Amino acid sequence: MNEYLTALGFALIPAGGNFFGGLLAEMIPVSKRALSLALHAAAGIVTAVVAIEIMPRAKDIKPTWAMIGAFVAGGLFFMLADALLGIVRRRMGGGSENGGGPWLIYFAVAVDLFSDGVMIGAGATIGSTLALLLALGQVGADIPEGFATMAVLRREGLKKTKRIFLSAAFALPVLLGATLGFVAVRGAGEPLKVGLLVFTAGVLTTVTVEEMMPEAHEEKDTRWATLCFVLGFAGFWALTAALG
Repeated sequence: MNEYLTALGFALIPAGGNFFGGLLAEMIPVSKRALSLALHAAAGIVTAVVAIEIMPRAKDIKPTWAMIGAFVAGGLFFMLADALLGIVRRRMGGGSENGGGPWLIYFAVAVDLFSDGVMIGAGATIGSTLALLLALGQVGADIPEGFATMAVLRREGLKKTKRIFLSAAFALPVLLGATLGFVAVRGAGEPLKVGLLVFTAGVLTTVTVEEMMPEAHEEKDTRWATLCFVLGFAGFWALTAALG
């Protein structure tokens, strides 16, 4: 029970980062360049989570084909989700080709937080340090997501009280994901635990390449943006070293 409550507590860390990003959107003007820099840093952090914390655990798990399959399944899951969102956009009408309006953006962020929770909950069954690292690693990615989502809702004219409520409600999908990740693999063998993390790595990698980086490149690239990516990766690496 204590391990489960610990997992829930860690899951609130990325939810808190998302909420903080939403509050920033309430206080400062939205700048495309600033959002681009933040997304580059977030992409660096997410890449480091996959490369440093998840994949090294998978390379020695047998059978290897199962881990490879889990990664591919994660990528295919993202492709399916993206296709379903496209169907919803076409049926609803309106919205740009790259987005279905503020509510679809909100839904997409909720799905991303749910995957964060699954990864943290599964990581907690392996060790609390891993779960904490995964939670802290997601904060940098969740802050710009919360910022962007609330900025869109603000531009749509939604009342401030409703925007803050919706931002706080992002805690629900991450807690649900943590519960699923913890309960589904508790007592299971190492291959299933790591396999679930590898599945999430497939989702995160595909989201980073197909969504986060294209969004970050909508603003003209600069050396500062590249530096933010490098520093995001290096910062998470330093965090893993500091926490052992």
